[in-house]
Amino acid sequence: MSTSQGSHRAGRRGTAPAALPLHEQPTQAAPLAVPGPAPASWGAPDAAPGTVPGQGTRAGARRAARRRRAAGPSPAASRALGAAGEGLRRLVPQALVVAFLAGGTTAFVADDKAVRLSVDGVPRTLHTFADDVGELLADEGLAVDAHDIVAPAPGEALTDGDEVVVRYGRPITLTLDGRRHRVWTTARSVEEALRQFGVRAEGAYLSVSRSAAISRHGLALDVRTERAVTFLADGRERTVRTNAATVGEALAETGITLSGRDALSVDPGSFPRDGQTVTVLRITDSRRVREETVPYAVERVRDPELFAGTEVVERQGAHGVRRVTYALRSVNGVQGRPRRLGEEIVREPVSRKVRIGTRRPPATATGADGLDWGALAACESGGRPDAVDPSGTYGGLYQFDPATWHALGGAGTAQDAPAAEQTLRAKKLYVQRGASPWPHCGRRLRG
Repeated sequence: MSTSQGSHRAGRRGTAPAALPLHEQPTQAAPLAVPGPAPASWGAPDAAPGTVPGQGTRAGARRAARRRRAAGPSPAASRALGAAGEGLRRLVPQALVVAFLAGGTTAFVADDKAVRLSVDGVPRTLHTFADDVGELLADEGLAVDAHDIVAPAPGEALTDGDEVVVRYGRPITLTLDGRRHRVWTTARSVEEALRQFGVRAEGAYLSVSRSAAISRHGLALDVRTERAVTFLADGRERTVRTNAATVGEALAETGITLSGRDALSVDPGSFPRDGQTVTVLRITDSRRVREETVPYAVERVRDPELFAGTEVVERQGAHGVRRVTYALRSVNGVQGRPRRLGEEIVREPVSRKVRIGTRRPPATATGADGLDWGALAACESGGRPDAVDPSGTYGGLYQFDPATWHALGGAGTAQDAPAAEQTLRAKKLYVQRGASPWPHCGRRLRG
């Protein structure tokens, strides 16, 4: 072996092997680069400088193992191989070393997959070592929950050329025809969300434009669909199609006006329902003053000078007058029940005063007890204690005139006194004057 050959071999032993062609060199995993900034809605955390997305996860651990296998033996193994390297290099063709390195590269490339990932409609193509959809999402820092859509499902296996779609859920506070709901949607615009909810938006009022985008934070949406409401006013019926928020707003669209105390059969601030009928109440208020009688009271005074059972009217009573004011209300021409507002006394009533006797009358009149007083009373008055003759002068069972009655101790008139008192005083009169006070009927006393 010549010096030049020895030097050449020594140089081969002391230097690194000659460089392999580029297509045979082992590939190294590098961080995935996506042109442009990632959408904020993805929610991926910022990676630390020099780190690979998904590092620290199960998929990251598998990729690191693949890199170690593809990169060849470790430094310790290289030193052990160097001890016997001289003989190995002499016996093993360089082609075997190349085949070994190419085999590692082939295994590394076989685990790499090119997939298409679409997040909320924004697609991108990337390379990944993930085995399933869930690992891919974890590597990309995409967290999903029950309101989100992932297709294929997170547990599905991932192969080269697959497409993964992620649609994030968005909360919407939907007030539909006056009723409030809390709903979720994966739609990215108001119009798309309305289609998902099955809301008929033709002719409807929308608080947000149909073309408005829905952010991940959601939005509040008020929808009032078109409804038919009928109003009955002044004998006419008017139907209006409206998306008004209140019955009062729908009424204004008909041109019907309310004046004075006019009202509606429902609350004007209530939400109008489809097919609802509302009546306009034309209300007229008035007042009426009416004079009413105030009854008089009766005063009864006990009088020991009068015999028991005798009542004498000392003062006649007189009714008073009061003026009462009433409120009247008519609804659509029908008058309701009057409502009392107040009153005032125009004339005070005068009470009736009556004296009531308490004196005990004598039991008999000597010399007249044995006579037929019943026959005399029947002849004079028909046996009626309150009888009065046509002239109004004589009264009672025995037809006393007022002067005679008072002379016998009677009070008032005879016809107002009890029958027993009348008979007692008739007996007294007989004792004084016999049967002469009754010229026509006096003979009846003796049968």
